[in-house]
Amino acid sequence: MKRLPTMKQLEYLAALAETRHFGRASERCHVTQSTLSAGIRDLESVLGTAVAERSNRRVLITRVGMQIAERAKVLLRDAEEVMEVARAGHSPMTGEMRLGVIPTIGPFYLPRVLPALRERFPELTLYLREEQTAPLLARLEDGELDVALIALPYDVGDLTTEVILEDEFLFACDRAHGLADAREVSLDALAGERLLLLEEGHCLRGHALDACRLGDRRARAQFEASSLHTLVQMVAAGIGVTLVPRLAVDARIALGADISLSRLAAPASRQIGLAWRRTSLRAKEFQMFASLLRRPGGVA
Repeated sequence: MKRLPTMKQLEYLAALAETRHFGRASERCHVTQSTLSAGIRDLESVLGTAVAERSNRRVLITRVGMQIAERAKVLLRDAEEVMEVARAGHSPMTGEMRLGVIPTIGPFYLPRVLPALRERFPELTLYLREEQTAPLLARLEDGELDVALIALPYDVGDLTTEVILEDEFLFACDRAHGLADAREVSLDALAGERLLLLEEGHCLRGHALDACRLGDRRARAQFEASSLHTLVQMVAAGIGVTLVPRLAVDARIALGADISLSRLAAPASRQIGLAWRRTSLRAKEFQMFASLLRRPGGVA
């Protein structure tokens, strides 16, 4: 029978391809450098071809080695999921789940749902990673994350998404502004305003522009911020106006800031959704997780 690569050998190759360093790869795999080096040599013997070129200064992964490393990552991810599926078959919502979340959702939504989730499923361990949407989805596709909470609409490619809730946008201005305390604010009233936005990379930027029907009008954003909290403080200082998600308002982001909040005459919102790989073996468990998050008032 023809010899096949072992999972351990594939793990070594995947780590080496990512780190390009035998020492760092061995640390990642929790083995000695000599063990990892021997494993790579054994893999090359099984494959009948070199996967790495070695020198005193660097490690160069061959073209074939990179192709095999990419497939190895998928195989390793699927093997981990096989174990998680087996565990979930005996007891759903236990074990580990790696959850990604974007900065305009995490601080405002997770505190509402995680305490009840922890109480109901004490054997579920959530590992959280906060990052902007594009790198977060890249990690999800690569298998570094299991699920991700993102804002929609967004081009998620082949990923599966389920909507958790609608998140309405509110108009925010300082108390001395002419639109302060308005019952509703029309889109026409926003035409001449200095609209403050989050910096490039935050999907909320595009959602806010779409809500105002401005398209990608970067010239209007004379000031940009890296976080919603900073944006609110800029509004309070009279620098401009902005749109704030109700999710953040309900989490008291405006507490202590002297600003006025009003609804839009033409209501606009973003959707909060849970995303996972379409091919994931844990899809049913993730659907259950989405249903728990979707329940009004959290998962209690």
